[in-house]
Formats: sequence, C-alpha cells, structure tokens
Amino acid sequence: MVITEKWDAAIAAEFDKPYYKALMAEVEREYAQYDVYPPRESIFAAPQLVDYDKVKVVILGQDPYHGAGQANGLAFAVNNGIEPPPSLVNIFAELKSDLGVEPNDDTTLVGWANQGVLLLNASLTVRAGAPQSHANLGWHELTDSMIESLNNRAEPVAYILWGMSARQKSELISPRNFITTSAHPSPLSAYRGFFGSKPFSKVNAWLVQNGMTPIYWQFTGKFEPAAYYKNSDRIKRC
Repeated sequence: MVITEKWDAAIAAEFDKPYYKALMAEVEREYAQYDVYPPRESIFAAPQLVDYDKVKVVILGQDPYHGAGQANGLAFAVNNGIEPPPSLVNIFAELKSDLGVEPNDDTTLVGWANQGVLLLNASLTVRAGAPQSHANLGWHELTDSMIESLNNRAEPVAYILWGMSARQKSELISPRNFITTSAHPSPLSAYRGFFGSKPFSKVNAWLVQNGMTPIYWQFTGKFEPAAYYKNSDRIKRC
C-alpha cells in the first residue's frame, strides 16, 4: 500500500510507470541530502485522511510550505502552534467575510479533511526554502492522476481552484463536477480577486443542491453538524 487501499486501486496504473519509479527514487535522494518538507511520514497525509470514496471537495495548492515546521501534508494548513502563513490568514479572512463565521485557532484544517475536503498540493514535497523545487520531479503526474480518477466515481466533486497553477487543472475535471476559481490567497494576489470570491458558500450551495451535506467550514474541535445546520435559513444562505 502506498496511500490507502482505495486510493491505490484508483490510481494503480501509475505505480508501474517509469515516471513514478523515478519520482520515488528522487524523493528518497532529496530527503537523504537536504531538508525536505513535510516530514516523510506526512507526504500522503491529505489522501490518507480523505479516502478515495470520501472526497466531497478538493482544494488544490501548489506545493507544501517551505519553512521549517510549517508543512503538515495538507495544502494551506500548518500544525497548531505554528504561526499561520499569510495565505492561511487570508483564507480565514475570506471565510469570515463569506459565511460570517470565526474560525477557531485550529490551523491543521483536519476538521475540513474529516468532512471530505481533500487539501491536495500539486507537488507533495518541497526542499527547504525553495518553493516549487520539486515541481518537476513527477509529482504533478501523480496528483493529476488522482484528480482524473475522481471523475470515475458515481458521486461528483466540488473543486476550489486558487491561483493560476490550480486553475490550469480545470481541464482535468469532468464537467459534471463543480468548480469555483479565484486569485491565490497569497498577499501578492489576494486583492486581485480572492477576497470577495465566496468559495465556501458557493461550494455549500452546490453540495446542498446535489443532496449532500454542506461543509462545516468553521472546523471547531468538536464537530456538531446537526447543531450548525438546524437553521434552514443558514443552509439556504450557503
């Protein structure tokens, strides 16, 4: 098993391809010679937390945070106790603007993952201090195959694509799925279309329209969806 039994079955064809074998060998060399993030055991944390048949929403990132102690294997997330990077701060700000909710101080975003939000980076590793340093190792081929495999499921998926790199993945996504796009939440681009894009309410509206439970984006430590969604007007607003 590489990821989970179900993910492995969904992308089984990839494991025998030359790029995948070269990718794994190069990743091993990188970890042996350099500081690489996330920790080796967290490389596949995102799909391990959200198995193939549990994915409801995909948020695509570029590559892991490249600062010491930041990357935890989930796109845009950091472990608790680590200062939230500017992109995550802006995501929280848009969440408050969009749904009027204050996120708690849990920056791991595991609360989202537990509800079926796959926080997937296009590259699953990065060398310390060198953003996109692993972009050409072969990770994109693997994560593209993961996105394409979701097209084969009976259930559709909602995609949140932030930034040019993520938006380019839209061609991989079947038209029956839902896509919302905007500028990237980084400080360099957030004011060029990320703020005010309302991705969280758009996704929840689509989920409800398709008979699925909306996401509790506030991701508090104690997840009580029944209490959150008992107000039907709030669901309609989503």
